[in-house]
Amino acid sequence: MTMISKEMTDALNEQIGHEFFNSIQYLAIAVYFDQDGLKKIADLYYKQSEEERMHGMKFLKYMVDTGASVRIPAIATPKAEFGSAEEAIQLVVDVEWDTTRRINRLMDLAVEQKDYLAQDMLRWFVTEQLEEVSTQENILRIVRNAGQKNLLMMEAYLAHK
Repeated sequence: MTMISKEMTDALNEQIGHEFFNSIQYLAIAVYFDQDGLKKIADLYYKQSEEERMHGMKFLKYMVDTGASVRIPAIATPKAEFGSAEEAIQLVVDVEWDTTRRINRLMDLAVEQKDYLAQDMLRWFVTEQLEEVSTQENILRIVRNAGQKNLLMMEAYLAHK
């Protein structure tokens, strides 16, 4: 017996795949910076990759706890080549906005279905997305201000954070 609907189960399984994809996308971005010798920026996205994996695990654990059927979807190949640091970080911002829209749709479904357990679990993600989007947009502004030729300034900035 499951505590959530089939529609919610399907939507959460899709979100698990999305979170795991985000994890490997951030891993690819971390490698891009690491191979350029920008270790602090790389570390930021290695950490972000792990955080996205934990988000996927949080959804997965919720589904197990509610008795839902977990079906982890296939994960697409992430983008790994970028023309600039700005392009890589713009992708991160776009990914976080997409995730925010997805979380909001999940919350809409939970409200529509009067699924109070899902609403409670999803509130954490709603709040988390505010932090994710604002942090990444700030990093994008810093990179734009520094410019591709001055990314070492970004390294110094991150070293003092």
